[in-house]
Amino acid sequence: MQYEKILAAIKKYDTIIIHRHVRPDPDAYGSQVGLAETIRNSYPDKQVYAVGESVHSLAWLTTDMQEVSDDVYAHALVIVTDTADTPRVDDQRFSKGEMLIKIDHHPNDDAYGDVQLVLPDISSTSEVLIDLINGSNGQLKMNAAAARLFYAGIVGDTGRFLYNNTTAHTLMDVAQLYGFDFDPSVVNQQMNEVTMGQAKLQAFAMSDLQVTANGAGYYVIHQSDLKRLGVAPDEYQVAVGTGGRLAEVRAWAMFTEQPEGNYRVSLRSKELPIEPIAKNHNGGGHELASGAKAADEAEIKQIVNELDALLAGARK
Repeated sequence: MQYEKILAAIKKYDTIIIHRHVRPDPDAYGSQVGLAETIRNSYPDKQVYAVGESVHSLAWLTTDMQEVSDDVYAHALVIVTDTADTPRVDDQRFSKGEMLIKIDHHPNDDAYGDVQLVLPDISSTSEVLIDLINGSNGQLKMNAAAARLFYAGIVGDTGRFLYNNTTAHTLMDVAQLYGFDFDPSVVNQQMNEVTMGQAKLQAFAMSDLQVTANGAGYYVIHQSDLKRLGVAPDEYQVAVGTGGRLAEVRAWAMFTEQPEGNYRVSLRSKELPIEPIAKNHNGGGHELASGAKAADEAEIKQIVNELDALLAGARK
């Protein structure tokens, strides 16, 4: 039913504007621009825009962001991909369209939009969109550009197929993408590359890592560290996975100081759900990968204690 509503809306509207979340990752870009490429390929006469701030660290993936004036929204279909809640939508004009569709794979705690296609058990929004395309009875036609973007989105959100959100169905979709004219190995290499500053940041994170007796790892990155190491504001997320490489670490948190003085919190776990902790601190996400906020060092300590208590309780 949701497929039919979305396909009917795409067919109906001549102007379609696609948004995604702020601070995009490969799945945000992949789902947003991959969908835009697919609609353009399927309906060449439609005006399709992908909007939002460009991120330098992902310029190799796409630079396809367009400027859209306010009046364009008046009679437009707006689609928001890979964005769980409205405060995180890049460009808050998303609500000014005539119709709004949400397509996502995060828990649907903020059920915005006239139509919602939200599948939390799917690896990525890129995978959700591949299934939408496959279920469109030929109304949507993927091309190589879209396939490359969707592939990057799936690889990014599965941690290169390391995470438990990788399923047989995920790999079937990936096998389908391999049939298009792009080189997956080039995408893999580009996703694996880091700058010298990012490499130094990963080394710093490992050296600063603290581990509790129950296996909770944590490290704090300050603005002064980013400046000293030469890491751009949109590049520090490369250090999120660092703590999980240690066998002794069962769950971990990276606290990154923001220019305003508060901290962005990246929570990860190898097996136990950490999303409830994120929700306790103005955040959310997936069971094993969530984000939150910490106002100060006192809240950092509180989050570490909650993480440690979760792990301690699981050992009883």
